[in-house]
Amino acid sequence: MESATPVIVAIDGPAGTGKSSTSKAVAAQLGLSYLDTGAQYRAITWWMVNNGIDIDDPAAIAAAAGKPEIVSGTDPQAPTISVDGVDVAGPIRTQEVSAKVSAVSAVPEVRARITELQRSIAASAANGVVVEGRDIGTTVLPDADLKIFLTASPEARAARRSGELKGADVHSTREALIKRDAADSSRKTSPLAKADDAVEVDTTELTLAQVIECVVTLVEEKRAGK
Repeated sequence: MESATPVIVAIDGPAGTGKSSTSKAVAAQLGLSYLDTGAQYRAITWWMVNNGIDIDDPAAIAAAAGKPEIVSGTDPQAPTISVDGVDVAGPIRTQEVSAKVSAVSAVPEVRARITELQRSIAASAANGVVVEGRDIGTTVLPDADLKIFLTASPEARAARRSGELKGADVHSTREALIKRDAADSSRKTSPLAKADDAVEVDTTELTLAQVIECVVTLVEEKRAGK
């Protein structure tokens, strides 16, 4: 795979559509780097919470946006994320961070900082990269070689997400996902949206293996046609 044409793949979509699992598997299968942009927003949110920044005060968030040093490892087999040298892969997945990440990521200064980080990582990926998030195809990498937008019904997404969050109640998870979608889709800066030239893949009725196969095929077709 090393000799294949480098390809930049943007995979967007709301939570619970299988973005992370799909993106990691596709990157691993095709010898590409992998970047979980949601983890970066979670990392900066975790830092804000830990440093006593008022999450309800956008000005305070904006003023602190440049302070934490966020480093993302791009190995799809073992992606890492650290803040100021501390491994935060576990802490950023807590319910507290999940509840606050939309508010933090809506602040334009935070988005500008993280977007710049994402673009530099994508530009330095020698073999190409799969970047997953919510605004990759529209804002972060509008010139990506291939853009994919994953969707699924709220019910299917809630079932998957509550399976990931051990013991979570499906109904409350569904409500939280719908609330998160609304916040992410309506924010002024880089809202969650499908790029005009993105391929939409509805994962509601598909197994993870089928979604991965579908995306791998799309990437290989794009590579062959480059």
